[in-house]
Amino acid sequence: MAIIGKIREKSWLLLIVIGGAIITFIFTSQGPGGSSGLEEQYGIGTVYGEKVDRDVFNEKVAITQENAQRQKNQQLMQQGRQPGSELADPVDRSLVWQGYTESLVLQKEYEALGIEVGDDEFDAFLFGDEGFTVLPDLAQSFQDSATNSFDRNLLQQRIDEMETSEDPEIKKQWDQSKEYYTDLRQNQKYIDIIKQGVYVTDLEAKDNYYAQKTKKNISFISKSYGEINNDDIKVTDAKLKAFFEKHKGERKYQNSTSSREIRFADLQIQPSKNDSVSFDKEVMALKSKFEKTTKDSLFVITYSEVPYYISQVGYRAAKDQDQNKKQFSYPDELDTVFKAAQIGDVIGPYSENGSKKIAKVIGKKETFLSARHILIAAQRPDTVAVEKARATTDSIMRFITTSNFEEFVTKYSKDPGSIENGGKYEDFLEGDMVPEFSTFAMEEPIGKIGYVQTDYGFHIMEALERKPANVPNLAIVQKTLKPSPETLQMTEDQAYQLLESLYNKVERAKGLSNKTAMFDTLVKKAGSVTRKIAILDDNPKLDGGGFTSEFAEAELFKLAFAPEAKAGDIISSPIRDGERWVVAILSAIKVKDEATFEDAKEVVKAEYIKDAKFTRLKNQLKGKTLENIQAAKQGTIQKAEVIFGSAQLNRSFSYEPAVIGALFSGLKDGKMTAPIKGEQGVFVVRIDKTTPASDAKNYDEEKAQLTGTLRGGMSGKISKALVKQANVIDNRKFYEIGIRR
Repeated sequence: MAIIGKIREKSWLLLIVIGGAIITFIFTSQGPGGSSGLEEQYGIGTVYGEKVDRDVFNEKVAITQENAQRQKNQQLMQQGRQPGSELADPVDRSLVWQGYTESLVLQKEYEALGIEVGDDEFDAFLFGDEGFTVLPDLAQSFQDSATNSFDRNLLQQRIDEMETSEDPEIKKQWDQSKEYYTDLRQNQKYIDIIKQGVYVTDLEAKDNYYAQKTKKNISFISKSYGEINNDDIKVTDAKLKAFFEKHKGERKYQNSTSSREIRFADLQIQPSKNDSVSFDKEVMALKSKFEKTTKDSLFVITYSEVPYYISQVGYRAAKDQDQNKKQFSYPDELDTVFKAAQIGDVIGPYSENGSKKIAKVIGKKETFLSARHILIAAQRPDTVAVEKARATTDSIMRFITTSNFEEFVTKYSKDPGSIENGGKYEDFLEGDMVPEFSTFAMEEPIGKIGYVQTDYGFHIMEALERKPANVPNLAIVQKTLKPSPETLQMTEDQAYQLLESLYNKVERAKGLSNKTAMFDTLVKKAGSVTRKIAILDDNPKLDGGGFTSEFAEAELFKLAFAPEAKAGDIISSPIRDGERWVVAILSAIKVKDEATFEDAKEVVKAEYIKDAKFTRLKNQLKGKTLENIQAAKQGTIQKAEVIFGSAQLNRSFSYEPAVIGALFSGLKDGKMTAPIKGEQGVFVVRIDKTTPASDAKNYDEEKAQLTGTLRGGMSGKISKALVKQANVIDNRKFYEIGIRR
């Protein structure tokens, strides 16, 4: 209703909002919910002009997430923890998109060249037969525990189990594995074919030989651009524009990619003093209720922003808590208070991570446990692996003692979380580990070595220590101070006032630079700061803006990419994004390979200043010998040995191609260059001695070296070239908001 109110108050906004609504209707009517739909016409992107199927892509994302969770569970299992107790980080959908579209492009190439992988070749590829080397991931996963070498029998058993399994999930994993290794082998064959086309001529090899072997001993003096302050160079827009017109054909001034730039005001919504007073009263009232209630879990669920009620979890001071369990900690300064508290006591409110918390002690963990173990991994229900692990365990048990325990940890344990610590887990609580592990550590005599079986394998264990813990189990109510409706209304009014001011003044400003400058000025007057974000056309993301709302992102994408969008456009209404209001302007549209003064202004300014400094510094060096310059204390003579094949002068000047080029352009020994405009400063150089390369009978070594170098970097270059050729268009974000670029 607030926006409706603003429209009634400010008739100037009416046309903007109505116009925006019509545009939105036009574009969203063909969006995800439409009968024809952008998805049906374009997909969520295109490769070679063919649409990328949304469902197939989403399946790839799901598979990637499943694999990530599977790996996470494996890590947890190796640590003796419950699988699924921690979720894997969400996969980066952009990386999945990149991988999937590259695979679509490469599949086109495989089909065109008839690259296939037969059954026999596939088996040889997996098992390392017929000249293949076993892939590192397979060699590591299927190791003989006694020899630590690849065990082909284990791999074959696993393949047989997956192929004959009735479990659809296992069948799915096998299909995914076959697809992955088939694609990997196809890619190897494709790259090998391309590599065979890389050829180095005798002339190229000869040129490389002389570039590497011909040496010049030089003396030089350099004067750094830093000797002159930037502020000493008078810069005006007129001078910069003239400089740009003279040099705009140079690559450095052209846009390397197509992108859009958005400037936005970040108007923070901060709680008022009245909000803070009311909040404190609310928290104290909750504490009183918490002390009286007997239904702690229901109370936490009802009143807490985060459901902190896990009856078996022990809380510790932040300084004492494991890094992976920081969510189960309290502030260090309250350690004494919590340890002295009795069951039923309510502590707080206390501040933590920007929130207020009230904690009730609902139990106590009395004992810290320490134990060490050797994990012989074997996941149920893999019966073959279990029996093999059992045999290994029985064998180790016959020889292991407290004195050689660490040696067996190093040799046999598959738990990466404890190997570096001699297999030890120290000061954990009952319930932190799987039940069998915790029970052994809690009940078996100190120093006794035995073993337990869990879902993860066999743990050969020794109970090390038990000591008093006095660690509380807590039920916690968390509340965060937030702006009141009155505060929200006030900040919304301020956002609309800023927007009105922008429409009145920015739109009347002439020239894009004047518009953006006026935007920055008005935002500053409003008590905010201007932030900038660049959005790449071929990888559209709002990275760096800190946006938390999908609505906010969608509105900014519409501002940037609507078909009629032009630089200087202002958002039609303020955007609520979490605890802030955003008012934005489309400050630039940059087209790849184009050079405009506005886009290149910062680079132009830097190069103009560098050029001006060069002019001043070269006048100090011009017409003087190195010795005269040094005698006048305007520089120190340095020595170096250089070759044409490297742009390096010495350790201080690792990239000075202009200097190297001048030295190998026909300059004779004993002669000195004119002042050279280098990357880091101005150089005058004298060639003291040239040592020519000795004659060679052939250039086979150089040819082999060059060929290897060229072939070695091909894989990544090929993918980029193919993707560029395929004109891959990422339309995911635009499909979501109902527009098509």
